[in-house]
Amino acid sequence: MIQVREVTKRYGAKTVVDHLSFTAQPGQVTGFLGPNGAGKSTTMRMVVGLDAPSSGDVLVNGKPYASSPAPLREIGVLLEAKAVHPGRTAVSHLLAMARTHGIPRSRVDEVLGLAGLSAVAHKRVGAFSLGMGQRLGIAAALLGDPAVVMLDEPVNGLDPEGVLWVRNLLAGLAAEGRTVMLSSHLMTEVALIADHLVIVGRGKLLADTSVADFVTSEGVRVVTAAPDALRAVIAAAGVTVTSTGAEELFVTGITAREIGLAAATRGIPLFELTPQNTSLEEAFMNLTHDAVEYEAAR
Repeated sequence: MIQVREVTKRYGAKTVVDHLSFTAQPGQVTGFLGPNGAGKSTTMRMVVGLDAPSSGDVLVNGKPYASSPAPLREIGVLLEAKAVHPGRTAVSHLLAMARTHGIPRSRVDEVLGLAGLSAVAHKRVGAFSLGMGQRLGIAAALLGDPAVVMLDEPVNGLDPEGVLWVRNLLAGLAAEGRTVMLSSHLMTEVALIADHLVIVGRGKLLADTSVADFVTSEGVRVVTAAPDALRAVIAAAGVTVTSTGAEELFVTGITAREIGLAAATRGIPLFELTPQNTSLEEAFMNLTHDAVEYEAAR
């Protein structure tokens, strides 16, 4: 579990994180989202003691990260995949980390295989592609078999097979009861992976909610041979019906279930009844519109 409790971080006169509180729970993937400059990276650095809060505190499994006698076994972290000496091989990099915690060589080989790097284990990291570097960073995060995994942009530079691997890996870790916290700008991936969302803007908490609750229904697309009859049946205060084609309607203010039941009572045939949901990207853009620090000219 990761607990961020009333954390504020200032650099001189600039407040980067402002009284931020949230919890990343075991057994689920928490998507940590926000525009550039929102304070995400600073918050993640505070989780693992790379930055100290100006006020408030951050706990990993109930205690500060720095107080853990074996931090690699508490939390696995990927913040910067290229933060590896380029002259080291993949296996030597992981072995150096393993020896600080008494982790056996067999575990090094295991995570290299898990990340698909066994064939390049003795290749110097400086010759790695961006995607290979990401895989090595994830392997390092998993080295101590930690109960908590925190990854910043883990699919950056990965090919489609690698993206699918990360997606399945994180879902599997959460299914094992581990805490998984994921920061990414790829909304489609977060929508597929995350169970819970924590969204920040200008250092402040904007949303702490489930994906299902955040991505709300806009309306229902209905295809029927009797659009006029259906209009009459579902007409009520708060219900809006718009024609989008000869047999197509777009309905708001009433659920797909209610439309289906109303049509059934009058024997109105329905060929399609599809809720139209706001995408995670659309909902995110709407929420963070006023919290964007760097906005391009339109």
